[in-house]
Amino acid sequence: MAPGAARTQRSRGMIFGLGAYLVWGLFPLYWTHLKPATALEILSHRIFWTFVLLAVVQTVRRSWPDVLSALGNRRIALLMCAAALLVTANWGIYIWAVNADRVVDASLGYFINPLVSVGFGVIIMRERLRRLTWVAIGTASVAIVVLVADHGSFPWIGLSLAFSFGTYGLAKKLAGLEATVSLTIETLVLVPFAASYLIWLAAHGDLVFGSSSMAQSAFSVGAGPVTALPLLLFGVAITRVPLSTMGLLQYATPIGQFILGIWLFHETMTTTRWLGFGIVWIALIVFTIDNFSHSRRISPIEAVALD
Repeated sequence: MAPGAARTQRSRGMIFGLGAYLVWGLFPLYWTHLKPATALEILSHRIFWTFVLLAVVQTVRRSWPDVLSALGNRRIALLMCAAALLVTANWGIYIWAVNADRVVDASLGYFINPLVSVGFGVIIMRERLRRLTWVAIGTASVAIVVLVADHGSFPWIGLSLAFSFGTYGLAKKLAGLEATVSLTIETLVLVPFAASYLIWLAAHGDLVFGSSSMAQSAFSVGAGPVTALPLLLFGVAITRVPLSTMGLLQYATPIGQFILGIWLFHETMTTTRWLGFGIVWIALIVFTIDNFSHSRRISPIEAVALD
């Protein structure tokens, strides 16, 4: 790939990645509207309606052969099955945390998550980091320690979210599929279980969908496009941007949650928590400066290597 084209692909990937993380940062605003449904019913709606949306997209684009071709590759099929299981765990834990008023615990996972992605990038993908990037990671690590200390107990919610989504990103990176094909396969794997659970709830009279309010039902159906949008953006970005860079872009999500928590949900911020967020912002400033200066002096050989 030509140097200019490589730079363009990477720039677009970073824009899509940032967009995905900004949308995820606003998710607490959405999932609270699906109460009184349980976390498992909400999760099933996410899977079912996302699949319906993507099935329509694939039909309109006449790209089902691409999906079948990917499934015919044993390695890719296994990676996509793993990705489906990982994203299901991530979705379920996050929905439960939001509806159990554990948004702060969940946000901690999105601070830890970038370190997981960066670690995978260095250890598995053999990505090399520049000195200032290491400084940013080290600074962010200090922030994680401060935030965990402020948490006061073992942060199982945060760690589960971080490692499930970090490993999900790695599986997507290794599969290297086009975004809509990848997400279609993931939901195709999951939709029989989601549909079966919704049918089981309906048979036992426990399905909230259709029996609560029209608004709740509309939000349940809307879980499909709301889920698909950031995942499609993420799927585009993950194949164009190094995992180490994606890892640090992820800080947009907890920053969004931070803003919601302070100005909308009026959550209490301790002095230690303010300190932790302040350290994170310093890490982001260092990372931004490093990436900006590197993009100004990148050589043609390095640009091709980014592809």
